[in-house]
Amino acid sequence: MENVLSWDREVDCLVMGGGCAGLCAALVAAIKGQSVLLCEASDQVGGTTSTSGGTIWVPGTRQSQKTPTPDSIEQARIYLNDEVGNFGQVELRETFLQAGPEVIDFLHQNTDVHFKVNSPYPDYHAERPGGAKGGRALSPLPLDGRLLGSHMARLRPPRPEFMILGGMMVGRDEIKYLIRPWRSWTALKTSAKLVGRYLMDRLTNPRGTRLLLGNALIGRLLLSLTKTGTQVEYNARLLELIVEQGKVLGAVVEVDGVRQQILARRGVILATGGCAASASWRKELFKGPLPHTLAFEGNQGEGVQAALKVGGQLDLNHASPFFWMPASIMRWADQRTTTYPHIRDRPKPGLIAVNANGQRFVNEANSYHDFVSAMFHTHADQPTQPAFLICDRRFIHEYGLGVIHPIWQMLNYFVQSKYLVSAPTLAALAAKIGLNAMALQSSVNLHNADALLGQDSAFGKGHLALNRYNGDPDQNPNPCLRPIEKAPFYALAVHPAPIGSSVGLKTNAHAQVLAHDGQAIQGLYACGNDMSSIMGGRYPGPGITLGPALVFAYLAACHISA
Repeated sequence: MENVLSWDREVDCLVMGGGCAGLCAALVAAIKGQSVLLCEASDQVGGTTSTSGGTIWVPGTRQSQKTPTPDSIEQARIYLNDEVGNFGQVELRETFLQAGPEVIDFLHQNTDVHFKVNSPYPDYHAERPGGAKGGRALSPLPLDGRLLGSHMARLRPPRPEFMILGGMMVGRDEIKYLIRPWRSWTALKTSAKLVGRYLMDRLTNPRGTRLLLGNALIGRLLLSLTKTGTQVEYNARLLELIVEQGKVLGAVVEVDGVRQQILARRGVILATGGCAASASWRKELFKGPLPHTLAFEGNQGEGVQAALKVGGQLDLNHASPFFWMPASIMRWADQRTTTYPHIRDRPKPGLIAVNANGQRFVNEANSYHDFVSAMFHTHADQPTQPAFLICDRRFIHEYGLGVIHPIWQMLNYFVQSKYLVSAPTLAALAAKIGLNAMALQSSVNLHNADALLGQDSAFGKGHLALNRYNGDPDQNPNPCLRPIEKAPFYALAVHPAPIGSSVGLKTNAHAQVLAHDGQAIQGLYACGNDMSSIMGGRYPGPGITLGPALVFAYLAACHISA
C-alpha cells in the first residue's frame, strides 16, 4: 500500500500475535522504553503455547550450571550440527546459542518470567554426539493466576483433557499421587492439598488458578506485560502491511471489525503463530492428506502471507515442513471433536504400535516427532495412517490412554463412541480393526517375550535415556516393557498431526525478514513459528520451538529499540 495520508494510531513497535513470541517481543520492547501495541487475532492470548508443556530448550544457562547435569554451549553446538546438519537457517544457530543464556538472564532480572531446569530431562537423542541427559530443558515456575486479576480471563486455558475435575491443572510429578491417593501418607497429603486448593478456587473462578506448564509461561509473560502498561487489542487481525519505498511503515489491522491503519515508527514484529492450522498451507507444504492438526486454530499463516506480499522470502530448506505429534480423534456426544496429542501414554510399559499389517514399526517411547516420522516412512510400503496403539485392560487402568484418564474411565462410553475398540482376544480385536490376526498375535508374542527379559529385540524400547525418563520407574527391569496379556484387549487409532510449522520466513540474526536478494526488509521482523525454524524440521529436544521463539523475539525487540 502506497501514499498513506493518515494514521488511526501511532506507536513505536507493533507486535502481531499474542503467543509466546509475541508476548515476549512486546514485553522486551516495552521494558526498553518503546511504546508498544500488541494485537491478538482471537479473544485470548497464548495460542498453542498455552496448551503445551511450556518447556523451553536453551543450552548453557546459569540454571543448568547449578544442576548435576551442567550444560555447555560447545556441546550443544556439536549436538545441533549432528542433529540438524544443513537444514534450516544454519547461520542463525550460533546466534541462538550465544544469545540464549542472555535472554533467560534478562527475563529473570526484569520480569516475572522465571524458569527452573528440568534435571534430568534428556535431549530426544541424548546418546548422539553432544547430547545431554539434562540441563537444557527449562520449565516455567508455577504461577498463582489470581495475580492476573481480570486478565486471567484473557489467558487461553489448557486442553480440557489435560485437566481434571473440570478445570484443575496437574503437574507431571503429581499425577501418581492423584491416581492412587491412598498409597501413602505423602500421596494422601499431596492430593488433599491440591484438590482443596482447587475447590476453593472454584468458589470464585471458572477454573483452577494454579497455573502450570504452558499456561504458567503465558501467564507470567502476560503478568509482566500488564505491569508495563502496554496496550493489548483483542480480535485484532492483520490484513496487510503498509510499505513505502521498500520500508514497512505499519499495518492495516481489523479491530473488532473496524479497519485501522497503524503507524509503527520503529517496526512491525510478526508473531502470528505460523501456518500449521491452515488446511491450504498444509496442502501446499506437505504432499499427502493431513486432515488433523494440534496447532491453535488461529495459526492460519496470516503473518507469513503478509510478509510474502511485500517481498519476504519463504525458507523451504527443511527436513520436514512441520513438527509432528501422533493424535487420536474423539467425537463427543455434544458434537465436539477433540484431537488429542499422545505424549505420555506411548512410553509406558504394556503398549505397542502397529501398522495396518499388524506389525510393529517404531520404538513407541521415542519422541512424538520421531514416532510420526516412522509412520510416514513405513506408510510408503505398508499402510500406517492411521497406526494403532494396542494394549490391555491393565494398561488403561494404570496409565489411561488418550483422552481416557486413569481415573473415572467409563470405558464402555469410549467403546460405544468408537474412539476405542475392545475385544476379548487379539484375534477378535484384529478382525474389528481390519488387521492381519496372525501378524498381530505374532507382534504381541514377540513383545511379551522381550518384556520378560527386559530387552526389546526389535526396536530397543527402554534403551534410550528419553524412553526411560518417560517410562514407569516401578516397572523392572525395563520401565517401558511389560507383557500385554490381561484381556480384554484394546486398540486406538492415531493419526499424524502437526503441532507447529518449521517452514517460515527467512530472517537474519536480528530477526529481520529477508527479501529474495538477501537484504533485510526495513521495519519488518518475524519470530516464533512465523520465522523459519533454526531446527530445520528436526526435533532435537523438548522445547525446541519455544526456546528459539523467546530468543529471537528478544533479539527483534532489542534491534527495534536500538
